[in-house]
Amino acid sequence: MKKILLAFLCPALLLSMNCRSVGKQNQSKTRKYMSYKGLVMAGYQGWFNADGDGADRGWNHYKNRDNRFEPGNCKIDMWPDVTDYTAKYKTSFTYANGGAAYVFSSYDESTVDLHFRWMRDYGIDGVFMQRFVTTLKDEKGNKHYQKVFQSAVNAAKKYDRALAVMYDLSGMNASDYTKVIADWKSLVDTYKLNNKDLNDNYLFHNNKPLVAIWGVGFNDGRKYGLSEIDKLITFFKSDPVYGSCSLLLGVPTWWRELKFDTQSDPQLHQTIKRADIVHPWFVGRYNEETYPQFQERIKTDMAWCKQNKLDYVPVVYPGFSWKNMRPNDPFDAIPRNKGSFFWKQLSGALEIGCEMIYVAMFDEIDEATAIFKVGHDTPVGASKFVPYEKEIPSDHYLWLTGQAAGMLKKEIPFQKPMPYRTY
Repeated sequence: MKKILLAFLCPALLLSMNCRSVGKQNQSKTRKYMSYKGLVMAGYQGWFNADGDGADRGWNHYKNRDNRFEPGNCKIDMWPDVTDYTAKYKTSFTYANGGAAYVFSSYDESTVDLHFRWMRDYGIDGVFMQRFVTTLKDEKGNKHYQKVFQSAVNAAKKYDRALAVMYDLSGMNASDYTKVIADWKSLVDTYKLNNKDLNDNYLFHNNKPLVAIWGVGFNDGRKYGLSEIDKLITFFKSDPVYGSCSLLLGVPTWWRELKFDTQSDPQLHQTIKRADIVHPWFVGRYNEETYPQFQERIKTDMAWCKQNKLDYVPVVYPGFSWKNMRPNDPFDAIPRNKGSFFWKQLSGALEIGCEMIYVAMFDEIDEATAIFKVGHDTPVGASKFVPYEKEIPSDHYLWLTGQAAGMLKKEIPFQKPMPYRTY
């Protein structure tokens, strides 16, 4: 999404007897998710389709041009580890030994079920389900997202994970804010998301259902503005049937100064003050070497929010690459450094007192920000993929995220060096 470079580090330290084992990190069945505070949540795209999955969208988000998903024409920069998937789809990609490479489809309920099981097993609290307004306007896209959301509701209940809706307004026209309102009304009617007694797993905040609106105040030529955002805020805050919600606003990195990626209109701050949680976007803004200056930025962000009686959630991400999606882009990649970069952000957020964390993203292999299981061996040929380093297992980033969640809850002691894990 955005840009920067590289660095290096790999600290390690043995965790004490308080370390939670995989499978014992799940919360009580009676727990109600009444606040984002104390939780580590991830963004969940759920946008991948495979040819033959029943959605009639072809290789959506795998393909790059036309409907061809083949060596030299793909959109993803990481190849998923599909060992644990029930449904998997053969592609034209092959490994060095000549074996066929397979992928998953988010349209399959078994895929979403597996992802939520991983969340439970590794102690990740839940996800924000991304809902793209441009996709909701498309008949096939809308059908896909309704199916994925239904699967997520089922899996959240089954594995006792938190679930929240995040509307991504990217590409939206000014009049499309009504699509957001209509979609939320439909979700509430179907799943009772605004009733804490009927839906234990929907995330509340300040005793109200939490809705995220991402894409507020960016200066990248969007066709909607603060007027449409204010209308959405008024609906979510005040509608007598579907409102009374808490709001998280996804804003640009330099939202406080109103510069660089942020529109210069001072009204933006007044709009932000109507929300409950401020959520600046940091993906691509720094690497491991330059992160410390952004940790200072987070501190200043938090002070502004405290002064204005708002909560604050920082973004952390494991790395970045979009070579296959944008082969002509001069921006190269932000290396993961075996999890060192990711842990520096997680421990940095905990160190300065962040009360909640947003991980970008659970399943985004397009821009190589995924924390779920990704392969060490990748297909060969015209498309080049970013593998996980041989020294770490495919679940390494799931495990690190769960460790941070345990530290945030004070279930295990905080440690600044990256936790050491025996395999």
